[in-house]
Amino acid sequence: MQLVSVCFRLKADGEGTYQCKETGLIFEVTRKVDIKYCILSWSKYADLVVKPWVVGGPLFDVNCEPGSLSSIQFPHSLCLGSHDSDMTFKVFHVKNSGASLEHIVDYSTSHVTWRVSSLSPVGPVIQSEDTMSHHGAVILYKAVDQNPSLSFRVYIATNNESFIKDISKSVKHSSKKFVKIDKPPVCQKLLQNGKKYRLISEPEAEITPEEIEFVDGSLLKLKSYIEVYLEQPVEFKLLLVEADSEEIVWKAKLRECDWTQQDQNQNTLKSGLSGSRRRKGSCSLADESAYNKRRRHGEPSGMYGARGLLTDEQLITLAGRLGPDWIKVAVANLDLEIDTIDAIREKKEEETICKFRVLKKWQEKAQGRATAQNLYNCLKAVVSAEALEVLAGFLQET
Repeated sequence: MQLVSVCFRLKADGEGTYQCKETGLIFEVTRKVDIKYCILSWSKYADLVVKPWVVGGPLFDVNCEPGSLSSIQFPHSLCLGSHDSDMTFKVFHVKNSGASLEHIVDYSTSHVTWRVSSLSPVGPVIQSEDTMSHHGAVILYKAVDQNPSLSFRVYIATNNESFIKDISKSVKHSSKKFVKIDKPPVCQKLLQNGKKYRLISEPEAEITPEEIEFVDGSLLKLKSYIEVYLEQPVEFKLLLVEADSEEIVWKAKLRECDWTQQDQNQNTLKSGLSGSRRRKGSCSLADESAYNKRRRHGEPSGMYGARGLLTDEQLITLAGRLGPDWIKVAVANLDLEIDTIDAIREKKEEETICKFRVLKKWQEKAQGRATAQNLYNCLKAVVSAEALEVLAGFLQET
């Protein structure tokens, strides 16, 4: 059933703050409770989102025992940057009588906090006088057929679970069969509404359209994509670049093993979530553990068993939490050269991206030692409580 892939359950064992590592939702509960929640499509409610308000993050349907859930923190996909003071967040709340915009408690670089009034579809929206900049994602699918040629769909989206869910649904209902290609989706540079982007293939491929103008398509039922076609099944590289500056926004190298292995093992991959149950509290994705519980204070139990290497998504999440002294931390605690950091900053990219690139330099230098545990050990004494919480969450995810 389609519902299984997009609905979740979190079993909180008592009062506290809990975060779902799959969706980014943070729940503040007053007692033991069983919370069920689903990712919804914004396009269903497109007529109710009226300008100047625009989508700010995923839309969720949350259900639990009344009075047990005091607040929810919704992840958002926007870069606040220097326009922080010009932006106004509210929570879009669908009720029987229609939709209302409700005031929020606060917002950060990653989340919008809302005091629960009642439970029905809810998600963050934003009003801004400036052009929006979004954390972006590139999603790849390959057509599966008997032809020796290669055909791909490339979707450029905001890093918004509702949007990404809609893409998956669109591909699933296509007349062709597709397999998802597992490549790091997070863009290295922010996507901006109204800006044009080009996809480049090395070696050259047929790309249609050659150029697109980015808009947040969360409210659109039809999701646009770029088609990439190669007559021969060869290894190739894809690069997404800004049309005006030619700066690289995202890149990936595709090899035959990327699509053949995914095609053979797609059913196995879907069942690979078992074996991660936590001692305190239990949460499930389609009846299997897929969440972590994170307390606001103190270290989570079982954290010193982490050995997994960090992903790009984890590093960019941490980058967004590092404070103004991040350069000092990188030199003193990650053993990076100041010349390396200066070279990254000379590109004049958004600060979170600079921090991400610095963390990637540490990862490249540490190689097999670039684990969540080692990064935690390097930074635990010098970063903020917010960054430390993110690091602790990485340890529980592994």
